Amino acid sequence: MTTYEQEYACSIDQPETFWAKQASELDWFKSPETILSQDENGMDRWFADGEMNTCHMALDVQVANGRGQQVAIYYDSPVTGVKKQLTYEALLKQVATFAGVLQQQGVGKGDRVLIYMPMIPEAVVAMLASARLGAIHSVVFGGFAAHELAVRIDDAQPKVVVSASCGIEIDRVIPYKPLLDDAVSIAEHQPSSCIIYQREQLKAELLPERDLDWEKLVAKAQAVPCTPVKSTDPLYILYTSGTTGKPKGVVRDNGGHAVAMKYSMKALYDMNPGDVFWAASDVGWVVGHSYIVYAPLLSGVSTVLYEGKPVNTPDAGAFWRVASEYGVKGLFSAPTAFRAIRKADPDAELLKQYDLSCLKTVFMAGERLDPPTYEWVKNLLSVPVIDHWWQTETGWAICGNFMGIDPKLCKAGSSTLPSPGFNVQILDEAGLPMGPNEQGSVAIKRPLPPGCLPTVWGDFQRFKSSYLSTFEGYYVSGDGGYRDDEGYVFIMGRTDDVINVAGHRLSTGEMEEVLAGHPAVAECAVIGVADELKGQLPVGLVILKDGQTMSEEELQAELVARVRQNIGAVASFKKAFIVERLPKTRSGKILRKLLRQIADGEEYSIPSTIDDPASPPEIAGVLSSHGYGTDRAAK
Repeated sequence: MTTYEQEYACSIDQPETFWAKQASELDWFKSPETILSQDENGMDRWFADGEMNTCHMALDVQVANGRGQQVAIYYDSPVTGVKKQLTYEALLKQVATFAGVLQQQGVGKGDRVLIYMPMIPEAVVAMLASARLGAIHSVVFGGFAAHELAVRIDDAQPKVVVSASCGIEIDRVIPYKPLLDDAVSIAEHQPSSCIIYQREQLKAELLPERDLDWEKLVAKAQAVPCTPVKSTDPLYILYTSGTTGKPKGVVRDNGGHAVAMKYSMKALYDMNPGDVFWAASDVGWVVGHSYIVYAPLLSGVSTVLYEGKPVNTPDAGAFWRVASEYGVKGLFSAPTAFRAIRKADPDAELLKQYDLSCLKTVFMAGERLDPPTYEWVKNLLSVPVIDHWWQTETGWAICGNFMGIDPKLCKAGSSTLPSPGFNVQILDEAGLPMGPNEQGSVAIKRPLPPGCLPTVWGDFQRFKSSYLSTFEGYYVSGDGGYRDDEGYVFIMGRTDDVINVAGHRLSTGEMEEVLAGHPAVAECAVIGVADELKGQLPVGLVILKDGQTMSEEELQAELVARVRQNIGAVASFKKAFIVERLPKTRSGKILRKLLRQIADGEEYSIPSTIDDPASPPEIAGVLSSHGYGTDRAAK
């Protein structure tokens, strides 16, 4: 049996040999002969001369291999009381037909299709149908507000938008159509049509000149075959928060992505054809793209699509019920989900109702897995709890514990070892490698393995400046961390101003722009404060314009409403406090790290570069009066 060390060494020392072998596991229209090359931007690209189609590999091949009657998707929606099972054959039929719908709307190879939908099978169908045509899909999380949706419409410039009449948040129906209408009215780019899937819980009013009914179009459409694409052609664009406030469109190619997904499904998650995997995420996030949709289907695995929450749909036993009911072998979620379950049911009384003998491994990612949560889940379920670290940009785990190759001992707080293909280095400020137990910038030596982004949509220079320019020859992750004496990787947190709220990366810069737009606000800063349940929560510190007499309660209510309107409830922005001044360097940069340390009750030193040494104690006083800082830590 191959050891992890052998597998990893081969991937780093002989990357072309290693990845050619993994690529051979997939059904290409034209098998690649050029395994690794460079494009016009000097970026490393995988399988450039290969021709394929991701939808073909995920559906047509599975049916041809005799998996037509196997369940592809278990759909479970406690918020509507609906459960469905879609076999690979049924899913292929729906996808091929909806691809015909998109084709009738003029969608072809290279066109963009923006998908703004809740967690329903039709969202998956729309993604795969786009891929079938060689089109590029861009899924926007259904919790985003109209402004956020408009920004993405303008950047991706989709020919068609696919949406639904509503989403459902526990017991609240959220109309999507008014949000879509507002977004299109704000956007400069105008899609040629919007296809709306009408849900029973709320029917949307369609605009006759632009909107089309999903069911009516499907009734008249014909199934279409797969369009061959190059390995390096884009499969999708997925937007991630940037520190400037403008989202970055992460581009994922077809070939490298398919190879990485198929490889990781077995190597990391130990999932084989016929197994059941549940990534308890949303298709609007990268985990949903990778491990609800593509990796399971490319691997002949049954995937769970869950429209619900860890708690309150109806209770904190929801995860246990779903895992038991569908025979889930591998469960993947963010630590925040298990913190919510623990908070609602600390002794896990609800677990006693369910047989979880099917469950072999729990995987967590999206934010740092705190040791108390790790220990609680491990002791509760008596299965390995695997912390692994990855990013929207990489599409799969940079570090993990490879359960399908050579499982290692887990260490609380560590994401174990680098994934094959990821040459992970800890670098100092000069870009030089650091020794064991020395904390620095976590970087990946190029070439990046298959599945990682080759660019940012429409802006290679932004990609280069964001990820490649800090240290020559390295991709800089933006996270800080260290490796211990055994090579285990420990990720300690972001080094930029993106915060992690319940596994969702959100830009504090974007929130600051929203706060600064309030007529009473002169200046502001938004910081991520440690939160036991969600990892981090945003807190606004606001300086009022001279002459303004608004109360803090009144201002906070208005600022919270503004963030909800412009970014969405996903931001979880609920606190804003008035301060007299903000600590800055003499060059005018707000010292956000210092603010975070004060808010989290950590020790801090006032840097010599500060322009106003009296400001940190004042901020500490304000935060302390609201239960943050030393008082909060003492609690």
